[in-house]
Amino acid sequence: MKEIHEIITAFDEAQKFGNQTALATVVHVDGSSYRRPGARMLIREDGQLTGAISGGCLEGDALRKALLAMSQQKAKLVTYDTSDEDDAKLGMGLGCNGIIQVLIEPINALDPNNPVQLLKALASKRQQHILITLFSPEKKMDEQHGTCLLISEDGKVCGHAPILHETLMKDAALAFESKNSTFKKYNSKDNTQVAFIEVIKPSVCVIIIGAGNDAIPLAKMADVLGWETIVVDGRPEYAKKDRFVTACHVLVSKPESVLDKVIVDDQTVFLLLTHNYNYDLAMLRALLKKQVAYIGCLGPKTKLDRMIVELRDDGVVVTDEQMSALYGPVGLDIGAETSEEIALSILAEIKAVLSSKNGQSLRTNAGTIHSRSALRIDQVDIQK
Repeated sequence: MKEIHEIITAFDEAQKFGNQTALATVVHVDGSSYRRPGARMLIREDGQLTGAISGGCLEGDALRKALLAMSQQKAKLVTYDTSDEDDAKLGMGLGCNGIIQVLIEPINALDPNNPVQLLKALASKRQQHILITLFSPEKKMDEQHGTCLLISEDGKVCGHAPILHETLMKDAALAFESKNSTFKKYNSKDNTQVAFIEVIKPSVCVIIIGAGNDAIPLAKMADVLGWETIVVDGRPEYAKKDRFVTACHVLVSKPESVLDKVIVDDQTVFLLLTHNYNYDLAMLRALLKKQVAYIGCLGPKTKLDRMIVELRDDGVVVTDEQMSALYGPVGLDIGAETSEEIALSILAEIKAVLSSKNGQSLRTNAGTIHSRSALRIDQVDIQK
């Protein structure tokens, strides 16, 4: 979501100066690449780039293609074959080993359903969204329908698919259920279209319970990641806005009232860092009534064990599922000592948990970094 917010800001800035823009989106990858499908970059006619579609090796060529797309006001699908050993064909040194499909769409600012407007719509709500992009890799000279349809979790629809609208709506519903992006290839007599049915989740929201000095680098690093941050403490002398980054919300609250003041969804995580056993215990008691993906507890394992025993003695039922969401001591084992190093280990663990990864070193991974099965294009025959 951070990249999307930056693209929106850059687009609004370009409009102030009357600059034309184009949006480059990685719509599919076959093999290895630095960025995955859904990576985006806004290109201004003056050459300014916001976001990225690679590690830096494709951006120059994408700029040239985008300038042509702007002049013709026509979307273009560009294929980069980084598996070809002859890098000179592209005029750049590429370290990946895959075929990358990049859709470049000139932005018509007067179109209320242009791609950036759809990005604005999804960024305005803390909800899961489905964004559908249509492209035709087999007939690149044909019209590329591009980013055309946005469906929000509450059922609101923005834009309109010029073809296959009902079929796409049904497949979007399936993507909502699975919470995974998919690719569909729709075959018909008239044409063949591939749909990138992209699941976009809201930003991770880190709720830090405790406004001590060790919370400050945590809030700063989370802000760099583009995560939302809320710091909560019962002590007003600690829970002061001027102690934390601009993007951070700071609340003074008793533990029993915290959950009335924040939104909890499957992208919301909690950190118990107050150094006050009773406050953390009361907060944990409240959190166990919610379905939370991750609760990190600062301190030795004996502290968390003691809290669980006390809660059970008070009649609180703590299920195995709830126990699986508790992480204490919090963080990955990286030998962290300073508050900054501890913050790094905590944020890395949160990312690993939300991505269903174990946080091991990549060099010990016998398989691919990202699942190739997630890039499979399912074939769908459309009868007409």
